[in-house]
Amino acid sequence: MMMLKLFGIIFFCGLLSPSQEVLSGLSCAVSPGAMQNVLSEAILRNGLLQQHLQGLVLPNIMSEGGLLNSPTSITGLHLVKCRLPKLSVALLSGIGVQITIAAKLELSGNCLVGLLSQLIDILVDVSITANIKCTNFESGTVQVITEDCLCVLGAVKIELLSGLLSISVNEVVLNQLTATLPALLCPVLDIVLNLVNIQLLGTLNAVVPVGTAGTIHYQLASLPFTSGSFLGMDLDGVVKQVEGSIIPHDSSPSVLPPLLDKLLVLGLRQSFLNAILFLLLQIPPQTFTCTPEVFPSASHFHEAIMTLVPAGCSTCHGTSPLSLKLTLSGNPLILLEENKATVDLSVLLQVFVKPLDGPVLNLLLLRADLGLNVQVSIVGGRLVLGLSLGSAAFSLESSDVGISDISNLKPHFSDLLVETLLPIINGALRVGIPLPKLLGIPLLGVEIQI
Repeated sequence: MMMLKLFGIIFFCGLLSPSQEVLSGLSCAVSPGAMQNVLSEAILRNGLLQQHLQGLVLPNIMSEGGLLNSPTSITGLHLVKCRLPKLSVALLSGIGVQITIAAKLELSGNCLVGLLSQLIDILVDVSITANIKCTNFESGTVQVITEDCLCVLGAVKIELLSGLLSISVNEVVLNQLTATLPALLCPVLDIVLNLVNIQLLGTLNAVVPVGTAGTIHYQLASLPFTSGSFLGMDLDGVVKQVEGSIIPHDSSPSVLPPLLDKLLVLGLRQSFLNAILFLLLQIPPQTFTCTPEVFPSASHFHEAIMTLVPAGCSTCHGTSPLSLKLTLSGNPLILLEENKATVDLSVLLQVFVKPLDGPVLNLLLLRADLGLNVQVSIVGGRLVLGLSLGSAAFSLESSDVGISDISNLKPHFSDLLVETLLPIINGALRVGIPLPKLLGIPLLGVEIQI
């Protein structure tokens, strides 16, 4: 289960100062199994570890023997197969991620005991543990290093072709493998993890299109952070319109509250969402003819308007239908509170008539300050916002025919906005905010928290 919090996109590996302000946003968390699956796929199931272990050649093992034992020489010892590898992930508070790989290594070589030369097969259980931490944050990128690698050997099973296995051979093999294998396996794991880190870190610095409106260039806003229960990553981004102009927003780092039983915590801060909302809601003025075909409530709206128009206005009461022009005014602003998201949006509503032989006559010009409720969901790896009307405050800007009291019109204008403007806005938002596939983890079964 992943949790998404409207907050700032976050996946940490280093500590943030306690004095940093907790900004509003949306966050999401992912279960430990998701990251473990991604790393297992990249390291084990894709054969990357097996590929780099394949060339592993161990030093020759020599024993001079003793009074009762013949000299022993094991040469050409090499890896045949890495059996049943399993990967597990743990979080180290303030340090980073700990990866443990347990496997059975199948080794083969030639064994000379006295004058008898034969094949030797060795099966050894190994557990390799390494800590991964992020450092040197600069301009949205980090350096990932592997440290404190520990290799522990478990059970060792030795088989000779003759079936004869002396105690001396068993002791020599065990002692030599204990002395040599860790120094060979840790560098291999370091190479593998560096290759995987290059692949996965590329997901933290990605340019994604936002429909045809523009692009978002996602980047880290700060060094990743690890607690004992979650890994946080603060993602910011550059929001560009299609012609290339950047939409500015506050890029201060965010701090996420701890979330239990979640491994990866992501967040989208409020200011970042506002820049994207501005990008998506580039809606030109919309003009409609007030007919029942366009507005189901058009007849009631027309009657309400006409009751306020002076009787002597022949142009108003002529055959020209009423027209409505809707223009977004100012920038939309998303506001995030505990378990609640709203969008403040101002709209200018112009009601006018256009006679065939005369100029446009503005019956009303109103300003509507809307409070729109936001429903947030994840669809196909995109954050989708659905808006519904929560509140509407109307104020009269002007009237060419002397209308001054619009109290009776407010319910009709609210209905018209729901019928006309909200479908257009939700249509523009339906493309969704594309989210990067961080660390290759798909955004499936996401739990969202505001």
